[in-house]
Amino acid sequence: MSDTTDRAPRRMRTDARRNVDALLEAAKTVFATSGVDAPAKEITDLAGVGVGTLYRHFPQRADLIKAVIEREIDACADAAPALAAEHEPGEALVLWLDRLTAFVATKRGFATALHSGDPAFDGLPDFFLQRLGPALESLLAAAAADGAIRPGTSARDLLFAVAKLCAPMPDEDPGYGRRMVALLVAGLRTTAADQVSRTPPTR
Repeated sequence: MSDTTDRAPRRMRTDARRNVDALLEAAKTVFATSGVDAPAKEITDLAGVGVGTLYRHFPQRADLIKAVIEREIDACADAAPALAAEHEPGEALVLWLDRLTAFVATKRGFATALHSGDPAFDGLPDFFLQRLGPALESLLAAAAADGAIRPGTSARDLLFAVAKLCAPMPDEDPGYGRRMVALLVAGLRTTAADQVSRTPPTR
């Protein structure tokens, strides 16, 4: 009896965690296709849970939006060391920025939600910088040391630049932001002349 009693709460916590993960993954998918105002049932049907489970974990729509964004930010931050281990520094930086751009540019309705004045979103800008700033700083430092980009690029400035470039533009297609970020990244890269100027003279 004691053993069963001890295990039951742990099993309930595991089930709850599984439900939350399923809801966040479903919300991420639904938000990308239908926007952040999509019906709750569309999310719960995809997650395989009831609407009551959604509202038990996320009483307000803002709670769910915030949780999805934070989860995506965490995943993007965690990708930096993995990319650095698998690719040359310059390529790792480009791949990570492409991932960041895809996250920022493809979340339909997120920008509007974040600027709605809802206090639930007040901490997200700081969370964005605290999680992604160190990840990007490490990639920038490695790429600069390898000669792949010009030194002196600020991680904070680059994060804000990507966010601004990915903001929805009237009369532009969804790929506009990614093309603008690609131009920005191209500007970071060193040229042959840069490489020559970095080479110490021979004696």
